[in-house]
Amino acid sequence: MNPLHTTDGLVTFGLRDRWYPLCPSGHVRPGELVRIERAGEQLLLWRDAAGVVHVLEDRCPHRAARLSQGVHMGDRVACNYHGVQVDAEGTVVSVPGSPGCALEGRRVLRTFPAEEHAGAIFAWFGLDESAPPAPLEVPEPIAGGEWSQFLCYVEWDAPYLYSLDNLLDPMHGAFLHRNSHTMFAGKREAVFQIRATDNGFVFEKTDQRGVNFDWVELTHGGADWVTLDIPYPDTAGPGGPFTIVAGLCAISANRHAGFFWRCRKVSGWERDSWRFLYRNRLAARHYAVLEQDREMAEAMPADAWDRENLYQHDIALVRMRRLLKAEAAKQAARLAEPATAAPVPVA
Repeated sequence: MNPLHTTDGLVTFGLRDRWYPLCPSGHVRPGELVRIERAGEQLLLWRDAAGVVHVLEDRCPHRAARLSQGVHMGDRVACNYHGVQVDAEGTVVSVPGSPGCALEGRRVLRTFPAEEHAGAIFAWFGLDESAPPAPLEVPEPIAGGEWSQFLCYVEWDAPYLYSLDNLLDPMHGAFLHRNSHTMFAGKREAVFQIRATDNGFVFEKTDQRGVNFDWVELTHGGADWVTLDIPYPDTAGPGGPFTIVAGLCAISANRHAGFFWRCRKVSGWERDSWRFLYRNRLAARHYAVLEQDREMAEAMPADAWDRENLYQHDIALVRMRRLLKAEAAKQAARLAEPATAAPVPVA
């Protein structure tokens, strides 16, 4: 059975009917064919002559050779094996070795609706390949306007779920990051509460706010986002707290891509001041904090979830895992339903 049709597989590789960030926009340059693996799928990314990005399954419909090894032809891609040409809709537009054959004109490749926002390429992984995608709604801090942001992109050798656990665990800031320039203050004990929202929940300390990593919000819907605030010292310039918007995508069962937008609500000269400070002083410090998270996640055993003993600080992890498993079970059940047979014409 296809692992993406099982509950465990959907938890491991990511739910369907979701937008996932795939890679930074700059990773797909004009005229190039880029092969990546994301959410259990083998993908080809490329830009047409107008610069619009497209995402297709990385498979020639003729003999299943990799289209990513082919030739970029502006508005189509040609397989390097036998020259079969496919357009951005997954339709075979030419079979040079056998013009006019039945393969021409057929839409035989899966395509993934794609959009670009905040310096990243997103794709929709639908449960029903023929259904239109839900709108991609990005959080306010990365939607532009008064907010300014930098994208930090990483690939870690750990399940994406370990990073999700880490993001939903504010208490680790006071321990793992206690020597950082932002998370050195505040209590090292806390009582947490969960507040439900329309499409997720907020997990927060009940007796401390704006001192350390004190709250986090999970938005669970057409795309899954994690948002949190980190207090900034005065030396970090104007603009108030430092907001992080995070998105994750599985590469394989034991590797994932992480997107961490570092955001601040600043405009005018304050925006220029903060962006200068970030590039010249703050970016290196933030990467050092992220490295601490990476080292912890990559060192955890593959069966970490089976060997845990959770307590009150971990109630957000429990809530998140229940959400994922419940929705994965529903999607697996839908995928297991037999396909509706086409009506047989009456003679």
